[in-house]
Amino acid sequence: MNSSYEIRAIPPRTLDELRTRDDAGAPPRRVVDEEGGNPLRCCLERSKPGEALALVSYAPLRRWARETGADPGAYDEVGPVFIHHHDCGGWSGAPDGSYPEAMRGARRTLRAYSTEGRILGGLLLDQGREGAPTLEEGLTRLYGDPRVAVVHVRAVEFGCFHLETRRAVTS
Repeated sequence: MNSSYEIRAIPPRTLDELRTRDDAGAPPRRVVDEEGGNPLRCCLERSKPGEALALVSYAPLRRWARETGADPGAYDEVGPVFIHHHDCGGWSGAPDGSYPEAMRGARRTLRAYSTEGRILGGLLLDQGREGAPTLEEGLTRLYGDPRVAVVHVRAVEFGCFHLETRRAVTS
C-alpha cells in the first residue's frame, strides 16, 4: 500500500463535460473499438472488443490548475484520450491503493509538477531495461521531493496521458 500519493482517473464531472465538448473545443469522436485493448482514462481499465468509446482531447494539467489555482503556463498540454462513450461508473480505486494493472506498460514517462504548476522533472521507465525502476519506485522517488504536488503518467510511444497521481493528504 502506498501512502505518499493517490491515483486518480478523470473525475466524473470532467468526463460528463468531455462527452459533450472536449478540451480542444470539439465534440467527442465516437468510435467502436473493434480490437479492444485501449487504455480508458475513465475507469483505468482496457477496452473490450466492440465497446463504444469516445476519443477526446484532454488537458490534465489545465484541469488540475483550475481546481487548485496553479498556473501551468507553457506546460499546459492537450492530448488524445479514450473514455467510455457512456458513463461506466468510473474508477473507484484499488482497495489496497495499488497501481491499476490495466494501465501498466513496458515504457512510461512520469512528469512531476509543483503546486504552482511548473514542471520539476520526470523519469523514463523502461521495464525492458535491467535495473529500471518500477512505476511504484518511480512515483515514490518523485514524491520524495517535497515540492512535488502532482505527477502525470504518460505512454512513451504516443505521449498520451494515462493517469494522474497527487500527493496524499496526511492528517
